[in-house]
Amino acid sequence: MRWPLENNLLWNGELSSGQQLASQKFVEGIGSEGELLIWAVCGAGKTEVLFKGIEKALNLGLRVCIATPRTDVVLELAPRLKAVFPNSMVASYYGGSEERETKAQLVISTTHQMYRFKQAFNIMIVDEVDAFPYSYDQTLQHSVSLAVTPKHFLLYLSATPSKTMKKAAMNERLPCVKIPKRFHGFPLPVPKMVWGGEWKKRLERGKLPATFLKWLKAQAESGRRAMIFVSSVSVLEKLIELIRKEVDVPVDSVHSEDPLRKEKVIQFRNEDIQLLLTTTILERGVTVPFLDVAVFGADHDVFTESALVQIAGRSGRSKDDHDGKVLLFHYGKSLSMIQAINHIKNMNKEAGL
Repeated sequence: MRWPLENNLLWNGELSSGQQLASQKFVEGIGSEGELLIWAVCGAGKTEVLFKGIEKALNLGLRVCIATPRTDVVLELAPRLKAVFPNSMVASYYGGSEERETKAQLVISTTHQMYRFKQAFNIMIVDEVDAFPYSYDQTLQHSVSLAVTPKHFLLYLSATPSKTMKKAAMNERLPCVKIPKRFHGFPLPVPKMVWGGEWKKRLERGKLPATFLKWLKAQAESGRRAMIFVSSVSVLEKLIELIRKEVDVPVDSVHSEDPLRKEKVIQFRNEDIQLLLTTTILERGVTVPFLDVAVFGADHDVFTESALVQIAGRSGRSKDDHDGKVLLFHYGKSLSMIQAINHIKNMNKEAGL
């Protein structure tokens, strides 16, 4: 297959010094074999770091894939990449996407769609390499290895790399560039723990914890959007009913099996929904400015350290609203909550903030 040779990048934004360094390292790797980890905090601007490397690869006639575990991330990335590479053949692949049969030089795909390819890509970018299901699923990792050509370059992107990956980077077995600072230069919002009492029992009785109710009413009045993360669909269904009785603002919910998930995220972005309840499905990849975050029942074991770091990373992402609130409503502090807070404080410290 011959690809168009005029793959000009149409982007005139500025990279921060951290982004610049990571971008350079990626560009250097294009055309050779190897691997690289870009360990960047949530909101560091990972997508922009890829632009120059992708441009070089496309102009060398190489084929590039960005693989990510979540459909939401594909839906967010595809339009951005089509906009900056208007002369290139770009397609997005996920369950139910119309473009799956399009032969494209730059493919943005869920990791599940990797099974469709055999030795197809010279450059493989694995986004959120730590995220479920990729990190736990050997067969998915295997499918990625089958989708690349024998000579290839592998780029891993993550805000929360696994212990194995961190160790490989520290021992210099895996080349790594760290971006501890967000592109706008402000610190990451540090989550605040709020005791919410026995939230499970209260829910069963059709009541909201007092501290959560107080926050909810203030949030509704503030006019600011908020994402409220919950541990399961059953909690989601009980909680939304109770919230709708207490506040008179547009409230909705999403989870992985929700057929209207895509539409609801767009409505939330467009400010048609003020409070969006969600399972951990939206912990990554969805960028909405002017946003606060609450975790209802943050002591539940579904909220691991990396999940909480990612969830906290939803807020404060724009320079005009860099100090969004992150509240963890709990019935007893979990180790994951403490580790997530320390993780974020350490990144801020490393960034000199």
